[in-house]
Amino acid sequence: MDITKEQVLQALGHVEEPDLKKDLVTLNMIQDINISGNKLSFSVVLTTPACPLKDLIENACRNAIGHFISKDIEVTVNMTSQVTTQKNTGVPGVKNIIAVASGKGGVGKSTVSVNLALALAKSGAKVGLIDADIYGPSIPIMFGLEGERPKATQENGKTRIEPIEKYGIKLLSIGFFTDPNQPVPWRGPMVSTAVKQLFNDADWGELDYLLIDLPPGTGDIHITVTQSFPVTGAVIVTTPQNVALADAKKGIGMFMMEAINVPILGIVENMSYFTPAELPQNKYYIFGQGGGSKLAEVLDVPFLGEIPLIKGISDSGDAGKPIVLEDNGPMSEAFAAMASSVAQQVSIYNARVAGNSNLVNN
Repeated sequence: MDITKEQVLQALGHVEEPDLKKDLVTLNMIQDINISGNKLSFSVVLTTPACPLKDLIENACRNAIGHFISKDIEVTVNMTSQVTTQKNTGVPGVKNIIAVASGKGGVGKSTVSVNLALALAKSGAKVGLIDADIYGPSIPIMFGLEGERPKATQENGKTRIEPIEKYGIKLLSIGFFTDPNQPVPWRGPMVSTAVKQLFNDADWGELDYLLIDLPPGTGDIHITVTQSFPVTGAVIVTTPQNVALADAKKGIGMFMMEAINVPILGIVENMSYFTPAELPQNKYYIFGQGGGSKLAEVLDVPFLGEIPLIKGISDSGDAGKPIVLEDNGPMSEAFAAMASSVAQQVSIYNARVAGNSNLVNN
């Protein structure tokens, strides 16, 4: 039988993108339709390479062609992606800025930031990471880059910093510019200036996501970042214990303030339970159970997942090789699922703000 492009588009018009609640044709996600006899190929352009619904969408497309045209057609579906954006981030080439924050210290925010960045990169996204914790930078240690210094060049009388790249992530940290054995006794204005330079003076190139590892609390750096750059959304890290949840709630409240107004992409519960290496099936809820998911429910924000307390996570960070780099390990899978959820929320938010059918980034 002869197949027409119009028939293909009509069939695929019955396939809905589950998150965006519109069909793939209306969303301009179907491209490169090629028909040769009984063979059909086309591309589905997802809004992120980390899309957790990729297989579901591909199967729905195949079923639609078989149901509305013919089951005898040989179908090839190319699943590609182009990360969306809905605003000018103020940083050339960067599509989305994601803040990773916590209400208090000691909840593993930097560990989550690093492994989230790596998981997004493993999915195929272009990712950068800024360590904005001026007083306690940890990115140089966690990437095994202690003592490294970024290259700097002069361009039209202005200094341009080249981020250090490792494991596919572009990195900048105040720890690359200071003595790791000395404190940084800077007042607020100096801190704000230094943070802005990590954004403005760096040649970040093309990035789908630029993650910001913020310091704990709700201080000058948070205000500087959120008021100087249009942040796509914030990821809040907490542990299950009540004191951490109380501080996380304050952190979320800061982002929701009218003067800041940054969407909450979701809550990550770190150190959810302890699993000893010799008893991998056992879970010990040392700090309580379910606090992060309950907080997300109360505040009506997404819950992005649980990360267990496992010694290998801290050991790998101390060794400069974060645990996500371990292929097919359970922890790598946990962070990959979390990264998919974050990317999913970014796509949903960008679509909501765009308010039209053209979601593929221009």
